[in-house]
Amino acid sequence: MTSAAAQAGPIAHHVDGQEWTGTGTRTRAVVNPATGEVIAHVLLGTVDDVDHAVAAAVKAFETWRRTTPKERADLLQCADIVAAHAEELAELESRNTGKPLALAREDVAGTVDTFQFMAGAVRAQQSLAAGEYAAGRTSMIVREPVGVVAGISPWNYPLMMAAWKIAPAIAAGNTCVLKPSEETPLTAHRLAGLLGAILPPGVVNVVHGAGPTVGAALAAHRDVALVSVTGSVRSGKEVARAAADSLKRLHLELGGKAPVLIFADADLDAAADAVIGAGFVNSGQDCGAACRVLVHESVADDVVSRLVARAEALSVGDPAEGEHIDMGPMVTEAHFDRVVGFLDRAFAVGARAATGGKPLDRRGFFIQPTVLVDVPAGAECVTEEIFGPVVTVETFADEAGMVQAANGTAYGLSASVWTENARCAAELPGRLDFGTVWVNDHLTFATEMPWGGFKSSGYGRDMSAYALDDYSRTKHVMVSHVRPGDRVV
Repeated sequence: MTSAAAQAGPIAHHVDGQEWTGTGTRTRAVVNPATGEVIAHVLLGTVDDVDHAVAAAVKAFETWRRTTPKERADLLQCADIVAAHAEELAELESRNTGKPLALAREDVAGTVDTFQFMAGAVRAQQSLAAGEYAAGRTSMIVREPVGVVAGISPWNYPLMMAAWKIAPAIAAGNTCVLKPSEETPLTAHRLAGLLGAILPPGVVNVVHGAGPTVGAALAAHRDVALVSVTGSVRSGKEVARAAADSLKRLHLELGGKAPVLIFADADLDAAADAVIGAGFVNSGQDCGAACRVLVHESVADDVVSRLVARAEALSVGDPAEGEHIDMGPMVTEAHFDRVVGFLDRAFAVGARAATGGKPLDRRGFFIQPTVLVDVPAGAECVTEEIFGPVVTVETFADEAGMVQAANGTAYGLSASVWTENARCAAELPGRLDFGTVWVNDHLTFATEMPWGGFKSSGYGRDMSAYALDDYSRTKHVMVSHVRPGDRVV
């Protein structure tokens, strides 16, 4: 298998259609979190490297912006080359992030689907019909690309999130400079090479490096028209500050704290299955993770017993051990320490682990699947994003209390409602302040539907035709056909 991890030298940037070592000499070790072993090194870009990549994107934009939707759609069938390298990409993703191979394969499939969808969607965009909205004058809406888009993608879904940024940006006629997480650069680097074999030089560029250097330079760059960030609230705020001087557009997806409202009449087995699947998938390192259970007190014990049994049945370990592994490690040692700190502080205020609550005694950055109960109201573990394999359970006596608690967080990304009551299922989504609300489901996606949040979870939408709206601008063109002497009413 040819992969970035097998390279003799450090992982390079990808600029103007080819690999480029840039101007910097500093590197960072890339670690397999399941073993703690160094599997590669990645170059850390400089401000000069950002300038070079943006200049390549600016040059490419002059040609790319004039291509037709069909021409761009034809090239976006680069989905085929991604699909042809699916197993290679899944193995790289699993090694670099520690996620089970089955989940890594789902990420590759989601990447392929994203490119396929955007190839079709860009040819079917809708706008207000042209017509005479002012007498004697015909108005029409022209949709234009915004220019150079900077994408800053996270470490938890490095391949798929790169595609969520690249595909709509270039489908809309923009060019792109991507900064992947320096902790998980392998699949983004490989994706850049695959796309580089199909797309014109400079349309997609990748500069590796740290957020305070490369991310900040992209956010402040005068030739970048839009910055798209998936990351923490803190990183989103930093990018927004850097972008403020030039008033460039922002697209921010900044995490969540998804509540799971389980009512007394719910199918408790289905709810428990979903919480385990969506709470511990990717080791809980998911902004939409089902991490905060709000359950009616009459069925709380039943729900907890189901969660404990299912959590204890999960097979936790190195994905290289086999296809039976359900949950891997934390992505880095630093993140492992962060999650352990959340657990320590939860126990200090009186929370109790119904199961789990400790690191695993083995090499790698593993934490047991954890279900916390007896959690005090307003505790940090139920208001802040832990981003680990930790599910909290709170009990409520009525619907009003559950809804108030669900909305009582700074985040507004996603939530789910579990009930067999038709009125409740129809009404509650409108009362929940979240960008996605599932009913009797959690963490199921469709590329045709948007993903994004409210409040501190940011703004802008990934996936769907709404993403194309975010990565384009509308221009009103009005043509007067009034002749001298015409009487215009």
